[in-house]
Amino acid sequence: MLDSLLTSYPDAKQRYDELFTPDGGIRPQWQAMLDDLASTSPTVMAHRVKTVQRQVRENGVTYNVYADPKGTDRPWDLDVVPLILPANEWAQIEAAVQQRATLMNRLLLDIYGDQTLLAGGQLPAALIHGHAGFLRPCHGIHHLDGVALHTYAVDLARSPDGRWWVASDRTQAPSGAGYALENRLIIARTFAKQFGDLNVQRLAGFFTSLRDSLAHWGRACAAYKGKGVASNERPLSVLLTPGPYNETYYEQSFLARYLGFPLVQGSDLTVRDGFVWLKTLSGLQRVHVILRRLDDDFCDPLELRKDSALGVAGLTEAARRGTVLIANSLGANLLESGALLGFLPKLCEQLLGEPLKMPSVGTWWCGEPAALEDAITRMKQLVFKPSFPQLRQSPVFGEDLDDAQRDAFIAKLRANPHNYVAQELVRFSQAPVWKEADADTATPAGIGAAAVSLRVFACATPNGYVVMPGGLARVATGPDARVVSMQRGGGSKDTWVMTDGAVDQRSLIPPVTAAQDLIRGETRLASRTIENLFWFGRYTERCDNTARLMRRCIDSLIDAAPDKRGHVWTTLVALCRHERLLKTPRTQEQLKGKRDDAPQDDASIQAALIQALHDAQVPGLACDFQQLFRTGFNLRERLSTDNWRSLNTAIQRLSKIDTDISLGDAVTVLDDATSSLMTLAGFTLDGMTRDMGWRFLSTGRRIERLQFMCAVVQHALAMPHNGNKDWALELGDSIVTYRSRYMARPEWMPVLDLLLLDASNPRGVMFQLEGLLSNLNKIAATHGACGAQIVEPLLQELRALDPQRDLHLGNAKLMDLMQRIAAVTGELSESLTAQFFSYAAHASHLSRANTQSELT
Repeated sequence: MLDSLLTSYPDAKQRYDELFTPDGGIRPQWQAMLDDLASTSPTVMAHRVKTVQRQVRENGVTYNVYADPKGTDRPWDLDVVPLILPANEWAQIEAAVQQRATLMNRLLLDIYGDQTLLAGGQLPAALIHGHAGFLRPCHGIHHLDGVALHTYAVDLARSPDGRWWVASDRTQAPSGAGYALENRLIIARTFAKQFGDLNVQRLAGFFTSLRDSLAHWGRACAAYKGKGVASNERPLSVLLTPGPYNETYYEQSFLARYLGFPLVQGSDLTVRDGFVWLKTLSGLQRVHVILRRLDDDFCDPLELRKDSALGVAGLTEAARRGTVLIANSLGANLLESGALLGFLPKLCEQLLGEPLKMPSVGTWWCGEPAALEDAITRMKQLVFKPSFPQLRQSPVFGEDLDDAQRDAFIAKLRANPHNYVAQELVRFSQAPVWKEADADTATPAGIGAAAVSLRVFACATPNGYVVMPGGLARVATGPDARVVSMQRGGGSKDTWVMTDGAVDQRSLIPPVTAAQDLIRGETRLASRTIENLFWFGRYTERCDNTARLMRRCIDSLIDAAPDKRGHVWTTLVALCRHERLLKTPRTQEQLKGKRDDAPQDDASIQAALIQALHDAQVPGLACDFQQLFRTGFNLRERLSTDNWRSLNTAIQRLSKIDTDISLGDAVTVLDDATSSLMTLAGFTLDGMTRDMGWRFLSTGRRIERLQFMCAVVQHALAMPHNGNKDWALELGDSIVTYRSRYMARPEWMPVLDLLLLDASNPRGVMFQLEGLLSNLNKIAATHGACGAQIVEPLLQELRALDPQRDLHLGNAKLMDLMQRIAAVTGELSESLTAQFFSYAAHASHLSRANTQSELT
């Protein structure tokens, strides 16, 4: 069976094979995994692969490839077969990464401190001062315990003889640790028995060390007191993101949720009197630690880059004062220059007194004349890369250039030699990957191979650097790839590190040992988060209203001929136009000789409703769901995995609708959408604590439901008396209640009573007004008056209605009341926005273009 699985596995040529030894034997760490794959039936293996893909899809694990049409919706590519490393080999990697992180930290301290290396000539001044990433305003910043590099990542590749080499360093805001954790959660579940049998090290201990170390230094920052600063405050750590359009936003939100850090954008923070504050509903909350995923120069528009709309004005000054810890320190991007690699061996011996434990891939800075000439003579064996990340140039492979291209490139090198480094061409090792069956080529499922590199992560602690036992294995599109890059369509693997000792069983959840450690309520919700929760509530309800109205209209198209629909159909069409699902006919004055494009007949109305179902560019269900999804995407760290999975599944179903879908299938889609929205509502009711975030989400839902139900009642009141009443009950999700109470055909007085005056009906206007007033009063108790005074009179007016006298069709007084309730809720939404929500200018959409790729 194993031989059949390996029929497509290529021989390793001039590269290291992770699976096989040079004589064709299986490496010991792989034997158990291969035995499992060989004994697993094709059906079970296919199910495993689909399960992994489904979890990635349903969990919403995404990576934004900027050139990909899917954009932020591109699913994360995860291979089902992990990369397995034995304990003895990992011990060498771990020691080398710890040493390298320590060396990089010492370099950063010296370059932005005493600059003894520059004075002594160990580093060329042109390499540092000519680097766009050298931030002069950051010179002289003091670092607690001599740590400027709090997180570090290094990209490793194997040479053909099996030795690990460093390909590049990530020191600015290393990404990928969250993806490595997500990979582990999925693959460990897929191979649960093998994961336990191989004694694989867990990852939680690394993240515990990261969180606890940042809190340790955060407490030191809390010692800096100032005006309005409490003396016994708990350290607050936040994760600073460029925004939802950044390529690794999913990972940032995932990490924020896992670590328990608020996920903030630059507009959520402000600097006052040298301190950094989070703008929350409860006022300003001091921030002690910023784990940033924002590029250096975009962090502060005041001192670093004036056109940045993503940073926090004054952040550099706060760092100078020592009132906030920024991880990593501003200016750390400097160390990502490939030009430094050639200087590291001597620097390691000088600064640490020991040789470099893991060499870098042979790299020469062309800014040195001798290195430039040598690189030109050996051009076909080298790859040329930008010296500085800010240059954003693609690698140039010497072997790809013809004579004319070679001469042109040499001219570019000589014109700007400082901008280039020459590097030996890396022949990545090949690792086993699972290949699904290909019906077109009649190729069965089995084990193939792809080029692989490994990103390893370290974090600083008061006792030195600790290394994540594993990392993010990245695989290319084939075994012969020269570049392993997520931006070039690469995939990923979980990395299993075996251990000969005990597995680290530490949990990320800290123990609560004293009463003062108890926390009740959420006081650190950013104003932007509150705003998104409010609109998440509104869009959830809007999607539900739209789905119910469209379903009722399509049912009418299916169930009755045009001449049998009567006044109900006219009312439903009018309601659709009110909700902008259908265009409203224009008057002759508006037309002025132009053709009216508002749908009038069955065929045009049907076409418009189907378009509203699948086309997000027009008002309708697809558009509403897209808005809900975008709002939810901004709340990733606040939504549970189950909550997000439900939303993500619903949006994926809608994205697969055919444009020529039948009316019957359209109803099925609307049924599924309504069920998904009911599930989301259930999460809101049963899965969220009743803090202020929930209060605003609930307020948004109530405002939206009130506006819709008022529109339903208004259109019902305008109907002739002989119209059918079921439609109003269906839109109000109250038909079952009505039938169980009256066991008779609906009549208008009890229908209106149920939809308007019944305080026990969660779809009723009375219920919603009472709940809205309750929310506003509870918000006002801690945050000041916020609109209860304009809602309460309407509630009293509704309570004063007499069913016998007022609940009848054509009642102008009742229609006016519905109009005023709808208008007041609109005014309330605007007043809440003005009072509570942050509208500080933040162009998160700019993050897509302004943040460099970290997983390239």
